[in-house]
Amino acid sequence: MKLIHIALAAVALVSMPAFASKEIASKNACMACHAVDRKMVGPSFQDVAKKYKDQKDAEAMLAGSIKKGGAGKWGPVPMPAQAALAEADAKTLATWVLAGAR
Repeated sequence: MKLIHIALAAVALVSMPAFASKEIASKNACMACHAVDRKMVGPSFQDVAKKYKDQKDAEAMLAGSIKKGGAGKWGPVPMPAQAALAEADAKTLATWVLAGAR
């Protein structure tokens, strides 16, 4: 019985970062322009993950783009800056997006 509790706790801990990241994305209006698996105003999170999957500094670059905003990488519509977003939250979002938003 104790093993079942340990297994359930492990599963909960593993899934928490994904839930927390989706919550951060929703709370900061990311989901207004992006979806996990389809293009909206901006690219899907999965397309972002594919584009940067082999880039060594992808997490830092993406976290910077989230904080500073950007234009021209995905078309003519600029992404607004999220300057008030905590650095840790930007990094968490970047990691989540690069993992395919899972």
